[in-house]
Amino acid sequence: MAHIVPCITVESEDDYKAAVERLSPFATRVHIDIMDGEFAPTKSIPINKIWWPQEWAVDIHAMVAHPSQYVQALMQMRPATVIFHAEVKEDLAPVIQQLKAVGIRAGVGLLKPTVPNTVTEYIETADHVLVFCGNLGHYGGKASLMQLEKVRLIRNIHPDVEIGWDGGANLENAFSLAQGGVDVINCGGAISQAADAAQAYQQLVTEINRESVI
Repeated sequence: MAHIVPCITVESEDDYKAAVERLSPFATRVHIDIMDGEFAPTKSIPINKIWWPQEWAVDIHAMVAHPSQYVQALMQMRPATVIFHAEVKEDLAPVIQQLKAVGIRAGVGLLKPTVPNTVTEYIETADHVLVFCGNLGHYGGKASLMQLEKVRLIRNIHPDVEIGWDGGANLENAFSLAQGGVDVINCGGAISQAADAAQAYQQLVTEINRESVI
């Protein structure tokens, strides 16, 4: 059963507040992007300025070059999941263990060129694997459905891990992503840039739950 999860990817406190207010009426699970200006070209607001409604389950996607410098602050925020990227120069294994030890789900993100088999150890221990094919730190991006092949490869390594998709998900491809085995379809621009965010969200939910027509 796939889920549609709205994203917040912003660079200012005003935009952050506006995004939370826009999503609050309908969202229950939200994907919040953090960018450090190094791993991702853009820079988000400081971690201590990030907040969310109590009822939200939050996945934090940390597009940062040095996860070890962020993990303590992120753990104190008590999100449901923290996703770091497999491509960083640090060993993610200790960070994954730290998150799991305090009951936060550990996620690992894979950029387009990364082949799952090259990061088997991370995938085996992760609770969530994010197939990323967007533009780091920006809304939009184009969904490359070729990346769906990764879903099968990830499942071969860790059959029951939750798999997320980030990048270009919209009404045209959400059904294909759900049918392709993606559990969490993160939607940025498709919801945030819609005239009516709640309606856009509902349309996406309806779309992924429709019966496939042969």
